[in-house]
Amino acid sequence: MIQGKIWKFGNDVDTDVIIPARYLNVSAESELAKNCFADIRPDFAGAVSAGDILVAGKNFGCGSSREHAPIAIKAAGIRAIVAESFARIFYRNAFNIGLPLLESVEASKALSDGENAVIDLAAGRIEGKGQVFSARPIPDFMAELIDAGGLVDYIRKVKIGR
Repeated sequence: MIQGKIWKFGNDVDTDVIIPARYLNVSAESELAKNCFADIRPDFAGAVSAGDILVAGKNFGCGSSREHAPIAIKAAGIRAIVAESFARIFYRNAFNIGLPLLESVEASKALSDGENAVIDLAAGRIEGKGQVFSARPIPDFMAELIDAGGLVDYIRKVKIGR
């Protein structure tokens, strides 16, 4: 179960907005986290708490294929993202680093900034505003990636045995 405060964003949030290009020369996750959404929501990095949930509209993570974007979001403390839809490369990059994503048009439209929500990834269940919303549950293999911390850690732990 994931439980946290909602950070709400709109449609077509691109990777340049998630982590502006001027911070791409940084590889330390903590530095990326400090600059997450720096240009559109400067208060985000200082106010987000570990376990919070990001909710967005359509096409979240569009733009370039940089892994910096999901890394910055996860490093900032976001435990899951719920959106109407995700850009294909962002979707794959997020799971590769162990950041779960759920698609739910209803939850995306109903949930508001600052409210609390609870997510059951295995069931594809999102609770908030006194309502229950459904999303397609994360497939078992993708859940294993999340549990391991991402693709690289999954390969190290499961396939190599480290």
